[in-house]
Amino acid sequence: MQKALSLHDTTPAIELSGVSKVFATASGEPVHALNYTNLTIGAGEFITVVGASGCGKTTLLRLVAGLERSSSGTIRINGAPQVGPSEQAGIVFQDATLLPWRTVMQNVLLPVQVLKLDARKYGERARALLETVGLKDFTNKYPHELSGGMRQRVAITRALVHDPAMLLMDEPFGALDAMTRDQMNLELLDIWAATRKTVVLITHSITESVFLADRVIVMSPRPGRVVEEIVIDLPRPRTLEMINKEEFGKYVRHIRGLLGAGAHARNGATP
Repeated sequence: MQKALSLHDTTPAIELSGVSKVFATASGEPVHALNYTNLTIGAGEFITVVGASGCGKTTLLRLVAGLERSSSGTIRINGAPQVGPSEQAGIVFQDATLLPWRTVMQNVLLPVQVLKLDARKYGERARALLETVGLKDFTNKYPHELSGGMRQRVAITRALVHDPAMLLMDEPFGALDAMTRDQMNLELLDIWAATRKTVVLITHSITESVFLADRVIVMSPRPGRVVEEIVIDLPRPRTLEMINKEEFGKYVRHIRGLLGAGAHARNGATP
């Protein structure tokens, strides 16, 4: 498999150098979530991250977002050291986390209010984004009136409304049924094509990781580290029919093999 790095800009959007993260537990035993992780992501790249449960994928995302501090190493966002929560990041979690007492538009505009941005300017942006994701007729609806896929579209719109440089997504479609998930993947690619944000998406689905990404980052079991970076040399725009192609299958089998080897290594067995 091809293993190379293609950056869209001379200054990386995200750069991790020797990053480790150790958590303290109530019992006093440290938990090593990440171990000397190095990763460089170019501006406008779509990156997916796969690995076993507990391998540090979410920790990696939270470090990039500035929601956690690394125990060692350095993180740079657009060349500047990461020192805390970044306005350059829009974050989408598996649960849409919409406020039930706020309408769709009010939920979307929450970052605008928190950051004290121009309400009129970003209100227009919010309406444009909601139209992009097919929700222009639902601005006054409440979360309980929406399907799971619709709620995630609202969450993505909310993450993008303040025009961040990067979109960080932690298993955003994991709770959706297969057909809705496929549709959301297509819509996400449309949004990315229109905005060219730097996207980092965590997933347990190998198929999803290949379908979406420019590069797939494969992580080892805890303590997490980057095992391999795989360039996905498939044409864009992507279509669901690609999933049945042999070239697509080669990527899936290769990644599955890497994850299987990691599990064997963790258990002390020979892969």
